[in-house]
Amino acid sequence: MKANQKIKSSVFADLFCDDEKDGKKNFLSLYNAIHGTNLTLENTKLERKEIPQAIYKTFDSDISVLVNSRLFVLIEHQSTPNENMPLRCLEYYVHLLYGIVPAKARYKKKLFKIPSPEFYVFYNGKTEIESERERTMRLSDAFIESQEDPTCEVKVKFANIGGTNGKNLPVVKNCAIMKEYCEFMEIVARHRSALGTTPPDIELINCYDKAISEAIEKGILVDYLSRKATEVRNMFFGEYDYDTDLQVAKEEAAEQKAVDDALMLIKKYNATPESAAKDTDAPLDKVLEALKAPAQPATARG
Repeated sequence: MKANQKIKSSVFADLFCDDEKDGKKNFLSLYNAIHGTNLTLENTKLERKEIPQAIYKTFDSDISVLVNSRLFVLIEHQSTPNENMPLRCLEYYVHLLYGIVPAKARYKKKLFKIPSPEFYVFYNGKTEIESERERTMRLSDAFIESQEDPTCEVKVKFANIGGTNGKNLPVVKNCAIMKEYCEFMEIVARHRSALGTTPPDIELINCYDKAISEAIEKGILVDYLSRKATEVRNMFFGEYDYDTDLQVAKEEAAEQKAVDDALMLIKKYNATPESAAKDTDAPLDKVLEALKAPAQPATARG
């Protein structure tokens, strides 16, 4: 199962799929723990499927694998819990089918068999979740009009694997490599929490190096981390860069909206720049700068 090199693997995707030495073995171990099966590499066909980047961020924290005739999607989620996962998984499945089903087959009279989908989300973030550790999310919960028997349904199995309670989940207890992964992520989170909001690169590097060394000393993911210490650090670094860029983009968008609201108050109600900036929480210097900017010419209509 070789990953597309244009997509950066996360530690989760690399450990449980893309690692050339043990990726397949680790994936099958996790699959068996979830299903209570004893599949082996010798009698199981595994084929990595790629989720198009057009509907997906450039950092790959998800795993899509065709297991015999079943399309199995694993998603590790580290940001704020997302109730739209069923919708996201529906998008995944449809886009993956474009690469599985020949274009002409969709219009033929004969039924074309497609792999049955199965979706799992492992939440491993910092936000505390008061609900149950495991639950099933449904696409029908998002329908504007509820249906007793939904004509379209997507079920996503959600498991909160973070923290102490996560270790008691069957999927963690029954999969040694998943248990070690959770322990390693706890170590990483502890070291990372000691840093500021936007630490210098050298502090991040030291943070990840210390976490990797501590895990090896404690007998956690020893072979994997010993072989791929630098790559693991770089993957964490890439994840941090992505999260930081996303946060900056959100802050910039919020600031721009505040400035636009302030300009509206000035134009519509003759508010002073100072009062408008105060009322909208917009930076005064940005409001003044926007007022000085030349107006955009109106687009000519034919």
